[in-house]
Amino acid sequence: MSWNETYTIWNTFENLESTLKDELASLKDDEATLEDAFYAPLEFGTAGMRGVIGVGINRMNQYTIRQATEGLALFIEQNGEEAIKRGVAIAYDSRHQSPEFAMEAAKTLGVHGIPSYVFESLRPTPELSFAVRHLNAFAGIMITASHNPPEYNGYKVYGEDGGQMPPKDADALTTFVRSVKNSLELEVLSKEALEEKGLLTIIGEDIDKVYLDHVKEVTVNSEMIQKIGSDMKLVYTPLHGTGKMLGERALANAGFTGITLVPEQAVADPDFSTVKSPNPEEPGAFEYAIKLGQEIDADVLVATDPDADRLGIAVKTAEGAYEVLTGNQIASLMLHYLLTAQKDNGILPSNGAVLKSIVSSELPTVIAESFGVEMVDVLTGFKFIAEKIEQYENDGSHTFLFGFEESYGYLVKSFVRDKDAIQALVLIAEVAAYYKEKGQTLYDGLQELYANYGFFNEKTISVKMAGIEGSEKIKALMAKFREQAPTEFNSIRVTMIEDFKTSMKTNEDGSSESIEMPPADVLKYTMEDGSWIAIRPSGTEPKIKFYIGAKADTNEKATEKVAGFEQAINELVED
Repeated sequence: MSWNETYTIWNTFENLESTLKDELASLKDDEATLEDAFYAPLEFGTAGMRGVIGVGINRMNQYTIRQATEGLALFIEQNGEEAIKRGVAIAYDSRHQSPEFAMEAAKTLGVHGIPSYVFESLRPTPELSFAVRHLNAFAGIMITASHNPPEYNGYKVYGEDGGQMPPKDADALTTFVRSVKNSLELEVLSKEALEEKGLLTIIGEDIDKVYLDHVKEVTVNSEMIQKIGSDMKLVYTPLHGTGKMLGERALANAGFTGITLVPEQAVADPDFSTVKSPNPEEPGAFEYAIKLGQEIDADVLVATDPDADRLGIAVKTAEGAYEVLTGNQIASLMLHYLLTAQKDNGILPSNGAVLKSIVSSELPTVIAESFGVEMVDVLTGFKFIAEKIEQYENDGSHTFLFGFEESYGYLVKSFVRDKDAIQALVLIAEVAAYYKEKGQTLYDGLQELYANYGFFNEKTISVKMAGIEGSEKIKALMAKFREQAPTEFNSIRVTMIEDFKTSMKTNEDGSSESIEMPPADVLKYTMEDGSWIAIRPSGTEPKIKFYIGAKADTNEKATEKVAGFEQAINELVED
């Protein structure tokens, strides 16, 4: 159908929810906005769906939630009666309409006789992952748009292992979601009917307590924390999201008492009124934390995103200012400390493995290898880290030690199968305490890593291409880089090209070999000096992303390389 035909169906639907009906009426003369809202369904992919809240099939609203959940219900039914009985765990964050969307999902599942376990109030994404495993649910739903602007919301689906669904299951689920042709006509049960039929269980503190007991396992050196933990000054901001309720308790359980919350950002606020973007990757998200940190002379500043699966930090430099670190730098500090502490305590396993995405820094690889630990690369998306953990548990080949992505996601213990900022919060506090006991800061620790392992510098460039034409531009760019593969970047020769879509690695001499990973729309170019550039469309936003990694014998040289690569990329994109 054309967008006009779909719009007409919605506009003439008598039972359209009243706020959506009012919004539709207000847009009657805005053809551009109407076309964008109705030209195509909101894309449902391996990471679920994410979009602007509003009326239309290309927006987040109760009808698109019902459509996605109807697809999930059909997927569960295909897996048999036992899958139906196990039900679905559902959580949500602090965004607009998150509680309502969570209940819409439960009401849709109820029509199929599928029970739901819904959290009583907002909870972090990692706790949803944990709840799926703890409750032995067949699936999980997290209502969140992570660190997107306030007008967004989203819907993520988790498999029975507590990880986001792997490609095979995600593809099957997507097929079911797309088979639902008219979301307006889908039936749902009332909340009262769910309760009468025993299809709704409200969960909360019962899951919190068990989850927090597991988080205690993250701590490696409790004796050191007992000595230094009370002297540590840590400023924490949950950026108006879900992290506060569990983050504070987790730190206290670990023995950290010198915690100061950023008061203005400790309150859940769907408008994220004190920040331009509730994203711990952005230095601007630390504005309030830096001001408070300077007042109390804090050792480290920590921020978690609204659904508390990502964590960022700012560390005190030699000049006394605070510098926001990258996700790669944070992961390097965490990993080096974990391996050092485990080795010192005689508990570093001989078959240990660390997992990271193909677009993350190689500094952690060098660190892992120095301890005799294997680094394993996986595709971008924490579900691939979760898959590997499951494989290791089943075949006993490796012991999982740590997993991370450059995009500020980390996992320490595998009772969760997604990024876990609560675990990361406890670990980074311990790392800061470790350096404080030595009379150093986290910044000092990072400089030590560079001095010992080399200077690594990375940068991610995101090019936004929104609207109807955006996806076509992104496809055209990916095609261009495949068909006219660059032979050099910034005068540095490309020696290897990895095309993860065709699963082929091609070397400079023309030889090739297969890549043992699931197909993905990613290109990676490795250069003669060990630097690399990767390109991929974002799985959750209308963006194409360029990842740059460089290594040199000084920080200045590594920074210069990154700047040169960025200029070369910009020129190629502009062409």
